[in-house]
Amino acid sequence: MKLDKDISLKSYNTFGIDVKAHQFISIQSEEELLEILKRFYASELFVLGGGSNMLLTQDINETVLHVNLKGIEVVEENDDFVLLKANAGENWHNFVLYCLEQGYGGLENLSLIPGNVGTSPIQNIGAYGVELKDVMSYCDTINRQTLSKKRFYAEDCQFGYRDSIFKSKFKNQYIITSVVFKLTKKNHKLHIDYGSIQNELNAQEITSPTIQDVSKAIIAIRKSKLPDPKEMGNSGSFFKNPIVPFSILENIQRNFPDVPFYKIDKNSVKIPAGWLIEKTGLKGHRKGDAGVHSKQALVLVNYGNASGKEVQELAELIKKEVAIKFNIDLETEVNIF
Repeated sequence: MKLDKDISLKSYNTFGIDVKAHQFISIQSEEELLEILKRFYASELFVLGGGSNMLLTQDINETVLHVNLKGIEVVEENDDFVLLKANAGENWHNFVLYCLEQGYGGLENLSLIPGNVGTSPIQNIGAYGVELKDVMSYCDTINRQTLSKKRFYAEDCQFGYRDSIFKSKFKNQYIITSVVFKLTKKNHKLHIDYGSIQNELNAQEITSPTIQDVSKAIIAIRKSKLPDPKEMGNSGSFFKNPIVPFSILENIQRNFPDVPFYKIDKNSVKIPAGWLIEKTGLKGHRKGDAGVHSKQALVLVNYGNASGKEVQELAELIKKEVAIKFNIDLETEVNIF
């Protein structure tokens, strides 16, 4: 464990924003984590995982604590299911690939999502009809102030759309050290009706898809739409898809009868934020090195040397234009610091 001073966080956030950390510590074990939590007040620490769901707009004066706990192990299994534990610092997509290699089903729809395992419950990550809440059994945590360990089962986490108890009631109170997933070993339940998964499988002439086939299809779809953070800085979807009353949808349909939507319940629908942004004319918009991706308007990108403030200003412009045109207030999915 080493304490570094005044280091750039450019390589520690997928947006590639070049801000500095006053102090930086990377920990590889729970023992090191507990030692750091004993040395620093909770308010003195800025906890950093994979850096995939954040926009850094300024230097970090707190001590940055990089949670880099590694390891994957079977907790329990039978003929049908396995409880698989992944430590917080494991790369999410690499973990999904590991599960597929073992023949474990459940995570294939969540392929190629950037970030680390430890932050996945905070955001309740999701894609193509599957969310983390559907596959998580429990996660283990350490309280940042009391240093006590606590296990949160899925039903304790108050999961919502890109939301959890770790973003509300217990925000900044716990550090997730590991997550345990309940995955299938056989009779996998495939989710291929969402979006263009079936079309991609058809294009590949796959009629009886495996979990590996579904993953490959989703990877192909994502690569066709989304920029690789290693090549162009981004955090994936910047905004949440808004859930709005039917009355808002009906107003939009007067001018855009083909507006896409997904029924949530008898009173509300979800409208793709990317579609809303595209209809404002901002798809592909660029100011300096901050831009809206040309293939997917939901993704804001750093073309090279954009500052966090410039990306934030672009996000505010998008929110303003969507509110004017559609009377919808977009919420950011990305955390802004």
